[in-house]
Amino acid sequence: MLPESTNGAGGTSGGGLAVPMAWLCAEYLADEVLRAAALVAPGSLEYRAGLQALALTVHLAGEPDGPAGPWAGRRVDEWLRHTAYDRPWPPWVEERLAARRAAGDDGPDLALARTAWARLRDTWIRAADLDGRTDPESPVDEAEQVWLPAWKLGLPLAHLSLHLR
Repeated sequence: MLPESTNGAGGTSGGGLAVPMAWLCAEYLADEVLRAAALVAPGSLEYRAGLQALALTVHLAGEPDGPAGPWAGRRVDEWLRHTAYDRPWPPWVEERLAARRAAGDDGPDLALARTAWARLRDTWIRAADLDGRTDPESPVDEAEQVWLPAWKLGLPLAHLSLHLR
């Protein structure tokens, strides 16, 4: 019996189910890195933001079909560059998503990546203001909280987790 809701003509995609393996691999790698770093509790909003930010970075920095081979040091270095504080991450994400869509990649991986980006962009979290410090050497005052888009909290968490892996 054929599944009722799959992509493609005739109810299947190339004779099988449309499984987002590239996205699932990226999300698995992100989860492993965040759990190993143990900076925030799994299941928290902060963890979810970090997971989605890192999964998006891994997915969009790699090939459209998913990570090829083990994630060696050069891959981690690339992910660290993309998640660095001085990098314009949101425009990079939007450009990569648009490029994949323009290239005809409209599969389940891209759909999940677009959903993750929409959540990170549209979900706001109340957290310490990391950008409002006038002196970079001064400690962060966690009592001064502001509303931030989830990516602004998840991206530094992803970056720090990569450093601690």
